[in-house]
Amino acid sequence: MSIHIGLDLGGTKIEIVVIDDNYKILYKERVPTQSEKGSNHVLDRIHFLYKKATQLFKNKDHTVGIGTPGSISQENGLLRNSTIYCQNGLPLLNLIENKLQHSVVIENDANCFALAEAKIGAGKGYRLVFGIILGTGCGGGLVLDNKLWPGFHGLAGEWGHSIINMQGQKCFCGKRGCINTLISGTGLENILFKEFKKKKSAEDFLNQKKYSIIEQEILDEFYDNFGKAIVNIINIIDPNVIVVGGGISNHDDLYIKGIERVIKNSLNNDLEITPIKRNLLGDSAGVLGAALLPIQEN
Repeated sequence: MSIHIGLDLGGTKIEIVVIDDNYKILYKERVPTQSEKGSNHVLDRIHFLYKKATQLFKNKDHTVGIGTPGSISQENGLLRNSTIYCQNGLPLLNLIENKLQHSVVIENDANCFALAEAKIGAGKGYRLVFGIILGTGCGGGLVLDNKLWPGFHGLAGEWGHSIINMQGQKCFCGKRGCINTLISGTGLENILFKEFKKKKSAEDFLNQKKYSIIEQEILDEFYDNFGKAIVNIINIIDPNVIVVGGGISNHDDLYIKGIERVIKNSLNNDLEITPIKRNLLGDSAGVLGAALLPIQEN
């Protein structure tokens, strides 16, 4: 029996998991990313975890998958749009393979989330799964028949930069009114700061027991934008299920008031609503999805 190693690269931590052919977790560990020390240091952190795992399993035959913020350009092989800023513009796949002396499959971290939830999480048993992340930003991935569907440009699932309000806030991508500016954690926090001129976390806001009139208006608009954003997914690809991850996925009313707004904006509100489910794998989804990358068709 082979083992499968997954590494999840994040802005604050790097996590490794080892699973067997039955997806049983055999080993997990996290270390701080420490990206402020530069790309070579991050590569050393990756190598440290990898060597520890391979030595623990006595260099048994294995596959390696890696999830990373951003994506690898199909044109030049360089990493782009990563929140680990020191790695942007670098041939990350080549650097990691040279460092580990092993072949690697690399994918966007939101795609890894979607793959894990489709194969062994809340999307298991559904043919077409759309996994969305509502966290610091809005990401997503599309899985068809247990295999990632990257799209022609490798951008399938990047719903966060679809525009639903052309007069909205400016996004870091340069456009205005992206979903990312309206229902991500950062987007919601920016809206709150603009209104109240003080910082408040999206998590704290969504967990309040009582709201002022203005706060309630912001919350209602958040649900409305969630509904519109989800309906756009349904109208375009009509998935069998949508699985929600990220910190905002823990907000219970998202699955009540948010889904009410989905139904309100739906073209087919006389039909059964597309299942919208909270993730089952929590913050382990990304690293498990990375481990599944090389074996995703199994």
